[in-house]
Amino acid sequence: MESNSNKQHDLDIRYMRMAKIWAENSYCTRRKVGALIVKDKMIISDGYNGTPAGFENVCENEDGFTKPYVLHAEANAITKIACSNNNSYGATMYVTASPCIECAKLIIQAGIKRVVYGEKYRLTDGIDLLERAGIETVFLDIKE
Repeated sequence: MESNSNKQHDLDIRYMRMAKIWAENSYCTRRKVGALIVKDKMIISDGYNGTPAGFENVCENEDGFTKPYVLHAEANAITKIACSNNNSYGATMYVTASPCIECAKLIIQAGIKRVVYGEKYRLTDGIDLLERAGIETVFLDIKE
C-alpha cells in the first residue's frame, strides 16, 4: 500500500507540472512563472506573472527590465481568491519559482499553510519569511 507521503509527493509533482503549464500563459519574456492554489485536492485559484487587467500585455520595458507594475504569479492567484467566494485558508500554493519577500507576505496573510516551489531564486528572504511564519516549504525541482 502506498504511504500518504508518497501520495502527497505524486500530487505535488502533478500540480507543479500544471503550474509550469499555466506559466506558459505569461506574456513576460524574461521569465514565465505560474502558480496554483489547491485546497481539499481542488484547484481554487491560478495565476501567472503579467500586467494588471486592462494594461498592455508587455512586461518588459525597452531596456529589457521588468516594468514595476508587473504582478507576480502568486499575487495574481491570491487576488483572484479575493474576488471569489472561496478562501485560501489552509491551502497549498504551487509556484514554479521561489516566492519573493513581497509575495511571501501575501501568502502568510492569505492563510496558505504550505508552499511547493521549483527553481530557487538567488534571494532566499521570501522562503526564509515563510518558514519563520511556520509555513511548510517544499522545494520540488521537476524537469520536463
